[in-house]
Amino acid sequence: MNDLSPLPLVSDPQTTSSSLQLLVLSNGHGEDVIAGSILQELQKQSHPPDIYALPLVGEGKAYHKLDIPLIGSVRTMPSGGFIYMDNKQLIRDVRGGLVQLTWKQIKAVRQWVKSQQKLGQKAAVLAVGDIVPLLFAWVSGANYAFVGTAKSEYYVRDEVGLLERTKKGSARWENFSGSIYHPWERWLMSRSRCKAVFPRDSLTTEILHTWKNIPAFDVGNPMMDGLEPRFPTQNLYRGDGELKEMERPLIVTLLPGSRSPEAYANWEVIMNAVSELTDWFREPELVTHTSKTIIFLGAIAPNLDLNTVCQSLENQGWRSYTESPIQIPDSHILTFKQKNAYTILTQNAYNECLHLGDLAIAMAGTATEQFVGLGKPAITIPGKGPQFNPAFAEAQSRHLGSSIILVEQPADLTKKICSLLEDPDKFHLIAKNGVRRMGKPGAAKRIAECLLEQFS
Repeated sequence: MNDLSPLPLVSDPQTTSSSLQLLVLSNGHGEDVIAGSILQELQKQSHPPDIYALPLVGEGKAYHKLDIPLIGSVRTMPSGGFIYMDNKQLIRDVRGGLVQLTWKQIKAVRQWVKSQQKLGQKAAVLAVGDIVPLLFAWVSGANYAFVGTAKSEYYVRDEVGLLERTKKGSARWENFSGSIYHPWERWLMSRSRCKAVFPRDSLTTEILHTWKNIPAFDVGNPMMDGLEPRFPTQNLYRGDGELKEMERPLIVTLLPGSRSPEAYANWEVIMNAVSELTDWFREPELVTHTSKTIIFLGAIAPNLDLNTVCQSLENQGWRSYTESPIQIPDSHILTFKQKNAYTILTQNAYNECLHLGDLAIAMAGTATEQFVGLGKPAITIPGKGPQFNPAFAEAQSRHLGSSIILVEQPADLTKKICSLLEDPDKFHLIAKNGVRRMGKPGAAKRIAECLLEQFS
């Protein structure tokens, strides 16, 4: 664990401005990134607020990149923020000082609000994540807004009605009060000091509107912002248009997640699936609808050790190759070849991996959702966690609907992909489903503008 020293709670009274003072609370790396996208849009406004942050989980690296000062104590806990997935992780965090850290953070938030009020400033809190930062925002005593990243009505229903009860997760229990958001969460969202709630999709907003005191705004999902590729993805191959189409390989994006050591274990599972798929792709009687070349794009998080990932490839017979079959805007890519298949590893071209892939083999949270949001199918395989375990994978498949194909074992993946490739109509339906469930880009800007209006 790493306990960082807090920065001062407020600026010098002689230098504070009269603009809105905004404290952002978030509880996880993904939530930090989402909050950061909103804050960047706030900073572009003609009268931006003075912004502070308190990451309730982790060290808040996304805030450091934006030069946003932190208040209170921040610490990386053993679970990495996934205590709701596993009671053992909760016990580890409690032993690691979770209770003491939480109490310190609550006091820091209340002290920050009181300090701003004593200076005659208008203070507000933006909570990003789940009930934890929302509860902190309510306890603060200031006006607040909530960006709900963790819940969607799609977990329990679709546009037709409630989903059937599942074996590994009870949609009925999650919806026992008529919404994926429980009564105590809706109570926090309906307080007079709660000025805005930003659900992650239109269906969730629609359900929350049945409670008239909840100020829910349907402005989209900031998770889909900032995913534009740095080059036109159609300019991949050499030669004329007909040759390009004939030689077009199947491109499969690999998403093992970003948490160490879990991502390395996920990568081993994914590579077993890749071996099954490449063996199938060499059978000429099976591959009649596309090129016999298959390219795997490994989107490896920058914090992971690339040598460990490469070793796994080499253990399965892949050999280093000097020339990449497609153009990737990363001078540090590593290319491997095995007969008619290529694997390209990149730590700097995440957006391109999402856009170039025809489909994904995924064992990740946010990355899988973003891939699906671009209108593409993802085949997921449950891992051992703490994040991408069977319960998480099952819930994700309910959330993302037809865009997710959940398989129990790597060996089951090839048949699913074969069936999918032979059904172009299903690809079309998946594209529409993904955009509907994840929303269109531009939500961060819309949230920023709405926040200033509601807090004014």
